[in-house]
Amino acid sequence: MVSSAHPSIFTISPHRAFADALAAGLLARFGQTPIGLAQGLILVPNNRAARSITEAFVRRSDGGLLLPRLVPVGDPELDERIGGALEPLEEGEDIPPEIPPVERLMLLAALVQKQMGDIDAAEAVRLARDLARTLDQLLIERIDPARLGDFAADFPDLSAHWQKSLDRLQVILSEWPQLLKARGRIDLTERRNRLLAAVSSRWRGKPPTGFVVAAGITTSAPAIAGLLRIVAGLPAGMVVLPALDIQMPQDEWDALGPHEPDLVTGYRRASIETHPQYHMKLLLDRMGVARDEVENWRWGGGRNAPAVRSRAIANAMTPATFTSKWRDLKPAERRLSGVRALELADPAEEAQAIAIALREALETPERTAALVTPDRGLARRVSVLLRRWGIEADDSAGRPLAETPPGTLLHALATAAAENFAPVALLALLKHPLVMKGEGRAAWLDGARSLDLALRGPRPPVGLQGMTDYLSDRKGRDGKARDRAASWWANARAKLDPLETAFNSARPSLASLLAALRETASSLTGDEAWAGAAGREAANLFAALEPASESGPGRLAPANLLPLLDQMMREVAVRPPYGQHPRIFIWGLLEARLQHADLMILGGLNEGGWPALPTPDPWLAPRLRAELGLPGLERQIGLSAHDLAGALGAREVLVTRARRDARAPAIASRFWLRLEAMTGGLTRSAHHRRWARELDRPASHRPASQPAPSPATALRPSTISVTEVDRLKADPFAFYARKMLRLSALDAIDADPSPAWRGSAVHEVLEAWMKEDDCDSSKLHPRAEAFLAGASAHPLMRALWQPRLMEAVDWIASEVARNKAKGRRPIAAEAEGEIEIAGIRLKGVADRIDRAADNSLIVVDYKTGTPPGPKAVADGFSMQLGLLGLIAEQGGFDEIEGIPACFEYWSLAKKAGALGFVASPVGGRNGIDADDFTNIAARNFIAAAQKWLTGAEPFTAKLHPEYAPYGDYDQLMRVDEWYGREKRPTP
Repeated sequence: MVSSAHPSIFTISPHRAFADALAAGLLARFGQTPIGLAQGLILVPNNRAARSITEAFVRRSDGGLLLPRLVPVGDPELDERIGGALEPLEEGEDIPPEIPPVERLMLLAALVQKQMGDIDAAEAVRLARDLARTLDQLLIERIDPARLGDFAADFPDLSAHWQKSLDRLQVILSEWPQLLKARGRIDLTERRNRLLAAVSSRWRGKPPTGFVVAAGITTSAPAIAGLLRIVAGLPAGMVVLPALDIQMPQDEWDALGPHEPDLVTGYRRASIETHPQYHMKLLLDRMGVARDEVENWRWGGGRNAPAVRSRAIANAMTPATFTSKWRDLKPAERRLSGVRALELADPAEEAQAIAIALREALETPERTAALVTPDRGLARRVSVLLRRWGIEADDSAGRPLAETPPGTLLHALATAAAENFAPVALLALLKHPLVMKGEGRAAWLDGARSLDLALRGPRPPVGLQGMTDYLSDRKGRDGKARDRAASWWANARAKLDPLETAFNSARPSLASLLAALRETASSLTGDEAWAGAAGREAANLFAALEPASESGPGRLAPANLLPLLDQMMREVAVRPPYGQHPRIFIWGLLEARLQHADLMILGGLNEGGWPALPTPDPWLAPRLRAELGLPGLERQIGLSAHDLAGALGAREVLVTRARRDARAPAIASRFWLRLEAMTGGLTRSAHHRRWARELDRPASHRPASQPAPSPATALRPSTISVTEVDRLKADPFAFYARKMLRLSALDAIDADPSPAWRGSAVHEVLEAWMKEDDCDSSKLHPRAEAFLAGASAHPLMRALWQPRLMEAVDWIASEVARNKAKGRRPIAAEAEGEIEIAGIRLKGVADRIDRAADNSLIVVDYKTGTPPGPKAVADGFSMQLGLLGLIAEQGGFDEIEGIPACFEYWSLAKKAGALGFVASPVGGRNGIDADDFTNIAARNFIAAAQKWLTGAEPFTAKLHPEYAPYGDYDQLMRVDEWYGREKRPTP
């Protein structure tokens, strides 16, 4: 029978490590005999708390120790079941099993889609997750969903969107019990309520034979409160609460709420749900226990901070209306000795400083250190930075499945299929570390890299067949790369065909898409996708999701599978089973409850981080939540404050924040500001900031000098193209890198059509027009249209550049026709020629060569942009037309004889409001005579060849940067380190 005497309720102050103090007290009370502890039962909030308390017992055991049973009461927010020791064992306690979480989510998503009609499955699942949270809160608080029906009449002024949401919620919650009943299941939260009620009833009449301790449970749910009241009254029972402030002034305690409505006005004062003691007060109220009945736990755990720390923490958390008392506090009541603050510039510097502090802690033998933060980005940064010292931190929160190799593989598969196997997504998939892992990996990567080279430039046709057709087309400058990739691609495509088929089906279901993803992942990786801790979690997710999706939402656009899958994978945490450092920990707020390390680093104290922004409820208006008695959206801030208060009680504490986040200046956490205001400014830890800034800063800077390699003359090129002469003179190093080191810049994958690509397309059209149509003016426009309509034309070019191109080719056709009327006719297109000059073979390709009426030659170069100006020619650059004329003059073009007398750029750029004009590099302001242009070009070339090709002149970088506009080799020459400091050549 439950005793009616004074309930046995204790609290462990924040300055004591809860788990260690609890273990010490229980050992002192029940550990006098070898089996004394083993006869007891400890109720804990969740599995993580059970691990923490078990480790505390282990730390205090000198040899073997028989532990009590540690049973979690279950946490619905973690989808945790209640411990097996509390399952029904007696006749009449038959309780249906809970519905699996994934199946529940899919069923709710189907109901949401049915009610909302026009939403996709991915959005339905997102809303169903919020709906499940709201439903759990109703069940936890034992609120009958039928009460929602009364609100339509009670609140006629409710805004339209909230009224519509309420109507939908009513319909869903009316159908939900029938769905559960048909499956013989109940909600996990409801099952926990029933189990706890059954245990309470059983223990009320027949208490356990051993001791029972409810430790660290702060949930104020009615079912939990009822059980704790029973435990507190058991003959050998006790409840041990963490960080209950039993010294808080009564007026402050009463101000927390919840308040009764005014008898006259009916007005109810708002509760202070953001206070760290509010949920503790609510728990005591529901247990029917006064705060005066709670006693201090008198045992310590050996990791205690000074007792005055607890009082200072409580004062820092004083409700806002009472903070005026800070002025009158004694120094000892406001001082946070042992707590230091560190304010950094940005998250990167914050992570670096934290990693250094953790590493510093290891210098003391047996000293432990933990980072506590709700910011998973900060935790990941610190974890990575610790690896520079070979430290693998024990990150108990784990990593989301979406960020592990199996998760990124599934993401890459869904992305590639959703984007119809576009080049970037396809290559990311084919190069994934898990694909063909093992003996065949090297050969597979060779093929993937050949495909990478073939896909450089504008996007090919979409789909796997489009890729096959693209690789089969051997024309173009990348024909060799396509040829190498084509044979490998056939095998790769066979593995991807089922995925494309599933995504392109007329009415794909979620189940069929998931099955296709799973089968393709297995085809590409064998068992690697499902191996290891992360692989097993991925396999478990698919094992639950595939059958559940059969009864899930029906309409799913294949492109939306990716956000749905990401949602599901981010809810799955992957924790490595072994290999972590035994003294360095990274804890989330849940993991940090009930345990201390010697050094506690509380990181990320900015608003929106700690505390996090309240999660909005899209189903119930805040006003309705308050009327129903559901927790306010800001209740979570109070829980975060309680977590902070508990962590501040460690022996040594370092609190950190960054003044800005990745996007903008950050606002300091309200908790940080309270600590600063009450103490008059926390002690700063300056050396960690200094070390963070100096760790990667070199002792001295030795920037590279302007490179000027000087290879032996025998190794220098003996052949050069006319288009490379300007590069040789303006940027000799770039010429050296391209010609001697054979380093060529690669086009981007899936690139927009560049000017060079557009120029090549124009040249291709004009060459075919001249060779196949004999420059028939009526055939150029149709030929250009046919080219743009072909499969090789980029859609962006077709849509944006076609009008401009068609106007430009019409101008070319009319200009050629006009010249023909004057006796000038084209005689060669894309003519290749070469000559020997100054011991160097000079070669070039003329876009077009015309024969004038007087039998002289006219050399034409097409430009899609603005042609070179006269100043460049006067400075000895842009001699391409002159050198081509020189080759023609010396008979370097087959079957073309004559003296070049005219040199023209045919530009497709705009001038005087129209597209297309003719310009010449000679005459005009530079004063160069056309008849002398080839001689000037020859002299310029011979001088350059004798310096850099047959001489010993070094290949100096950026010799004339004004004529070296391309930056393909800037990184190789480390231009940012020396440009502006180099000695410029004397003009």
